This record gives sequence, C-alpha cells and structure tokens, in this order.
Amino acid sequence: NRKKVLLGSLLLFIAGSLVSYFSTEVWMLMGPRVILGISSGVYLVSAMGTAAKLVSPDKLGRAIGTIVLGFSSAMVLGVPIGIWITNLLNWQSIFLLLALLSLVVAFVLIRLLPDVEGDAPIPFHQQFKVLGSVVIVSALLLTFFRESGNSVLFTYVTPFIQDIFHMGPSGISIIMLGFGLFGAIGSRLGGYGVDRFGPAKVITLSMLIHIAVFALLPLLAGQSFIGLVLMGIMVLSMFAAGPAVQSYFIQQAPGSSNLILSLNTSIVHLGLAAGAGAGGFMVNTTSTLQYHPWLGGFVLALGLAAGLVSFSAGRKSPISIPKSA
Repeated sequence: NRKKVLLGSLLLFIAGSLVSYFSTEVWMLMGPRVILGISSGVYLVSAMGTAAKLVSPDKLGRAIGTIVLGFSSAMVLGVPIGIWITNLLNWQSIFLLLALLSLVVAFVLIRLLPDVEGDAPIPFHQQFKVLGSVVIVSALLLTFFRESGNSVLFTYVTPFIQDIFHMGPSGISIIMLGFGLFGAIGSRLGGYGVDRFGPAKVITLSMLIHIAVFALLPLLAGQSFIGLVLMGIMVLSMFAAGPAVQSYFIQQAPGSSNLILSLNTSIVHLGLAAGAGAGGFMVNTTSTLQYHPWLGGFVLALGLAAGLVSFSAGRKSPISIPKSA
C-alpha cells in the first residue's frame, strides 16, 4: 500500500531529523544523515509512483511535474534558506524545523491521501530484464550526464555569479529566489509539455536550450544582466526536463516503474557527485570558474546523444514488460 510506504518513509525521515537535531559532534551527525538520505529516496520514488496511479495517463506529466516542482525548488532554495536559518538561530534548528514540517505533511497525508494499492508482485529477475534494454540503459545515461553537466556549474553557482558577473553577496539570495521561481515555472511547463507533446520532445528542446546557454555564458563575463537572464532561462529549461525524464521512464517500463525510478534517483545523485568532482578538479587546474559552463555543456551534449539513442530505440522496439507476475 503506497500510503503506508509514504508514511513509513516520512516517519523515518522525522526520526533522522530529530537525532540530527540533538547531535553535537560531526560523527554523531553522520548516522542520521544516512537515515535521511534513505528515507527521502524512498519517499520521492514512492510519491512519483503514487501520482502515476492517482491520475489518468493524459495527466501523468502534470502530476509528475508537481512533484518534481517540490524537489527541484528545494534543490535551489534549500541552500539560501538553510544559511538564513543558521545565521538566525543555529544549524541544528534546520533539522528541528524539518521534523516539525514533515510531521504536518504526515498528518495531511493521513487525512487526505486515499489508499493506493501497490503493484502486483513481480520477481526481481523479471523486472531487471528492462536493464537489458537499450531504451532504458541509454535513458539512464541521459540522466547521469544531464545531472553531471548541471552539477559542474550549479555546485559552484554562487562564486561563479560573484566572480564572472561581479555580483555582491547581498544579491545572491535574491538571484537564487529568482532562479527558484523560474524553476517552478519550468516544472509546470514541463508537465504540460509532456501531456501535450510527449516527454521525448520536451527533453530534447530543454537540453538544446541548456547547452546553448552554457556555450554563451563564458563569453559574457562582466555582463551581469544578460548573463543572469540567460541563466534564468537555463534554470527554466533544466526544470522543465525533470518531469519529462520521470514520465518517460514510467511510460517506457510500466511494469517495472518503481525499480527504474529508484535506479534513476540513484543515478541522479551519482551524476551530482561526478559533476561536483569534475568542477572541483577544473577549478583547481585553471584557477577560474569562467569555463565551467563549457565543460558542463559538453557533458550535457553527451546526455542529449544518449537520450536521442533511447528515443530512437523506443520507437523501433517498444519495451514490453508484463504488469503482473
């Protein structure tokens, strides 16, 4: 039952937050942080699978877009909000606030979310057959390169804006808030685009825009207005692709959607780590952040190539995985 899975993962998240709140040493914080990572991963995948069951197929993109909107907005706004809370109170307060807000969410789920049955049991060896598909493997590579390319720049977005566009620290929070608003719009547009045009077209267009902006940014040093406008467009296109990618996996492997979404979520975090590492290596080598967008754009191009392979293979040989054992 999806409702039980969502509530269970949320309660585990609350427990991890409370233990983190009472931690006084770094080593005490590491254990509950692992719990937070596991529980949030389970919650995200379950939420997407639940949304897919609650809506009709023609509204799948908008439903996934709503969930991705929350996830993506948190990725952008979480850092400045966390810094603000830390400066106002202390870093432990962040975890207490997370626990209290999650408790409110749990109450809302208990009251409003209907029971949603899980999938019919399918043996793992049968589900893993999709990993032999060019469609799925190349789509997972799309996710890896897309997240890596984004992370090359976004891990260092604050110093990049300060150094390349000469913006002061006081303006960074406002800029990040603006990016968050662009991301919210992008997630909604991506959801509507999936329902109207299909996920493949949304992914392709958004990544082409993203790559184009990355190609231009290093050439705009000192031109803060144009550079920040282009970065806003980039954030919009980046978030528009989020619901499209998730919807694509659900459509391509309906009988194994939970497994694939779980793997895709893991690939997302691997991509974020790889991109951050590549960006760190590059700044140590060049002593500048100016050319990070070019590296990110190259990695994104690899992701787009993998995506085009997946889209082409999917049209030629659609996946057929049974939905019940």
